[in-house]
Amino acid sequence: MTLSSLLLQLLNGLAGASSLFLVAAGLSLIFGVTRIVNFAHGSLTMLGLYMAISVSEWLGTSSGWGFWGSILLAALGTALMGVLIEILLLRRIYHVPELFQLLATFALVLVIKDLALYVWGAEELLGPRAPGFTGAVELFGQAFPKYNLLMMVIGPVVLLLLWLLLTRTRWGTLVRAATQDRDMVSALGVNQAWLFTSVFGLGAFLAGLGGAIQMPNEPASLHLDLQTIGDAFVVVVVGGMGSLPGAYVAALLIALTKAMCAALGTVHAFGLAISFSKLTLVVEFLIMAIVLVVRPWGLLGKVQAAARGASSIETPLRPASGLLKNLGVLLVLLLLLLPLLNNSFPYLLVLGIDLLIAALFAASLHFIMGPGGMHSFGHAAYFGLGAYGAALFMKALGWPMLISLLMAPLLAAAGALVFGWFCVRLSGVYLAMLTLAFAQIVWSVIFQSDELTGGSNGVTGLWPAAWLSDKAHYYYLTLLLVVVGVLLMRRMVFAPFGYALRAARDSALRSDAIGINVQRVQWLAFIFAGIFCGVAGALFAFSKGSISPETIHIGRSVDALIMVLLGGVQTLSGPLLGSVVFSTLQDVLIRETEYWRAVLGAVILFLVLVFPQGLAGFVRSVFESRGRPA
Repeated sequence: MTLSSLLLQLLNGLAGASSLFLVAAGLSLIFGVTRIVNFAHGSLTMLGLYMAISVSEWLGTSSGWGFWGSILLAALGTALMGVLIEILLLRRIYHVPELFQLLATFALVLVIKDLALYVWGAEELLGPRAPGFTGAVELFGQAFPKYNLLMMVIGPVVLLLLWLLLTRTRWGTLVRAATQDRDMVSALGVNQAWLFTSVFGLGAFLAGLGGAIQMPNEPASLHLDLQTIGDAFVVVVVGGMGSLPGAYVAALLIALTKAMCAALGTVHAFGLAISFSKLTLVVEFLIMAIVLVVRPWGLLGKVQAAARGASSIETPLRPASGLLKNLGVLLVLLLLLLPLLNNSFPYLLVLGIDLLIAALFAASLHFIMGPGGMHSFGHAAYFGLGAYGAALFMKALGWPMLISLLMAPLLAAAGALVFGWFCVRLSGVYLAMLTLAFAQIVWSVIFQSDELTGGSNGVTGLWPAAWLSDKAHYYYLTLLLVVVGVLLMRRMVFAPFGYALRAARDSALRSDAIGINVQRVQWLAFIFAGIFCGVAGALFAFSKGSISPETIHIGRSVDALIMVLLGGVQTLSGPLLGSVVFSTLQDVLIRETEYWRAVLGAVILFLVLVFPQGLAGFVRSVFESRGRPA
């Protein structure tokens, strides 16, 4: 790698940082004022790119007005969609817990993805070149795209314009005040509703602009939404929540680091071959993990002050009533009889195994989210470690299937032991983002370890032992392990450890004052959750006969979050009910319609609006209103 090539890669990094900054700046503004972690922000970026390509075909790009007009119109169209989303949906859920707001915005991701699929199709779309900026110039003896030179300027210009807007206008003063204390702004007579709408519109405009300006460089595809939102989250957290200069510095840092890793390729030193190019998939998450551990509030962020006003009080968890225990026993008896229907409904056992595994997966996440109050965006890490642990113990070490199944959760526990030690030192969105960083690091290692894990192809031939080859036998084993796992977690919640965990959730300071080691208790909760999640992952590997890196991807972590939130965080039966509802809906809709995501997203939005406490929470409230505890 020559010096000139390295410098050109760094310049390409500067160009990429501009688009990344625009998207992250919009996300940072929206979170700073509304406190909503907008999972659909990447979808707005994707729409901006799609709309820019379509408008450019309509206007024509023979002149500069057609090209730049398409970018502006696409950004304005995305802003309009953002305003409609805020008015029609988000205004109705500002009062619900933050996690349900996250669930609603993820439902929007599903709806917008299928909207794009319906309008533009599944194939990638290529945009036109920018008139006047085609071709390349010679820098350091090599060709460098002219358009990338323009991209390098756009980021600083937008940062300057945003700074002037926020510091030199009355609207900007209100936005900065709302970022610091929304309740005080409302008390002074400011119309919060329209302030939130304008901020969301501006954030959506920046997201659409960030996608549209990539028209000459980036093909529009349906995968751009989750890819973009992951990068944007990293930039916002590394730079500091609500800090626009921090977002720009973080975008530069991440883009330049990725460019340098790509430029270095494989370096031979001290007899070792170090592949820096493999780090490009995960380097931003490595940076985020380091920043969160060293400076949790970000590079240019500020320590968040306590929010004004009383926080919502968690409803105490109570042991199950006699009625609920009887219903649980009846449910287990019915599940024991399920294989009798296999001849009439051959697919029923496969679905039953999937639902049981999903229930244990969701229950393990709820164990740290509900009683522990620790939100995780990366729970799939332990699911994947359990699955790959079972696979490698069986395929690489030659262990029997049952031994591999029982030992696999120990690998997941080891991951939770290491990751949890860092995570319990943070709280709120910072803890959630650190869990995401660790999960993506694990995914990257598995994805790129071709010799050990099979890389993108995964591991195949993971069939159960001969005595479990009958699907009914494997179903009974799964049912046994899931019931035991759920009952053990329930028992721990009402043991002294569980009471200490809930005390740490409700008031860490008071818990510490009475002698509870808060971090140790939360750390143990991470490890226990990792063990049970690893069991679910190992069962999944042998039920499917193979595993791939998708087992550990962010999408599976999001699935677990949806299951828990749909059922209800404040009830122990919530994750079980949520996992059954979500998995059944997903399974049925995938087989019935090409646009299953949109239907599933619409159902989730309906449930969030009608049952903001989750399905199990709604059932409990009905019982309590009749004077009968559920």
